[in-house]
Amino acid sequence: MFNFVQRRRWYYLISASIIVPGIIAMIYSTIQFGSPVRLSIDFKGGSLYLVTFEEEATESAIREVYADFGQPDAVIQKLGNDGRHWQIRAGALTPEEQNALIAALEARVAPIDSNQSSLDVISPSVGSEVTKAAILAVVAAAIVILGFIWFAFRRVPHAIRYGACAIFAMIHDVLVTMGVMSILGIFLGWEVDALFLTAVLTVVGFSVQDSIVVFDRIRENLPKYRREPYEMVVNRSVLETLHRSLATQLNALFVMIAILLFGGATIKQFIAILLIGLLSGTYSSIFTAVPLLVSWEKGELPFTRKAATASA
Repeated sequence: MFNFVQRRRWYYLISASIIVPGIIAMIYSTIQFGSPVRLSIDFKGGSLYLVTFEEEATESAIREVYADFGQPDAVIQKLGNDGRHWQIRAGALTPEEQNALIAALEARVAPIDSNQSSLDVISPSVGSEVTKAAILAVVAAAIVILGFIWFAFRRVPHAIRYGACAIFAMIHDVLVTMGVMSILGIFLGWEVDALFLTAVLTVVGFSVQDSIVVFDRIRENLPKYRREPYEMVVNRSVLETLHRSLATQLNALFVMIAILLFGGATIKQFIAILLIGLLSGTYSSIFTAVPLLVSWEKGELPFTRKAATASA
């Protein structure tokens, strides 16, 4: 029988090799941009222009116009393949500047189809409220998860550990997602929008679900294999649930890869981050949450040695 949990220190090193560069990137991003990740207009405030030209346009021509209006860092994305449909995210402009900008685009790029174009102004307060709501949602989810697992596993010794390890795995996935996004923001200019928060909350849900599946099998196996060491029971439980965890996650991953390859440009960043987060969630439920549980039982974690000795 392959022993997963025996190699737990290697899993910790793999996680650290991903999380530590992400934390360094977030520190650099905070110094460079004022936040751990580059923020889009959804959080800083600004304008979102969905424009349809009557003729084919080029990104360079559009960017020249925005640069003349003090927006050289505008995020310009082509929608479709005909070169007529564009999405432009830029900083805030006054109504007079917006009208002048539209006139300049029509004069220097191409005529604009006003019936298929829209210009929205986004307040930074909206992004602040959404961020606070997302943080509160994660904190509330962590408390509920801890309470639920403690109650569901109340007949298992040290039931609180299962909830704590599930939360550690969840934090692991959030750090991986944030770190990768910070790195991509530095090197590729990716910016965090409201969809990023949706991806993070989805990753949290997937991570906890996978961890609970494995923990539930451990709970079932502990009374059945009382004479086996705890580490062996945990390893047996992982092997019994591995195919289910992988099958569930692979179905979602295949769909997201298809969307990433053939979907629209506006959702590719969201799908890419969601894909990375779900890969991390699949990994952490097996190679982070479960090894932490064994390390806690054996007193390998800080401040747990006395508890492990008393339990023995």
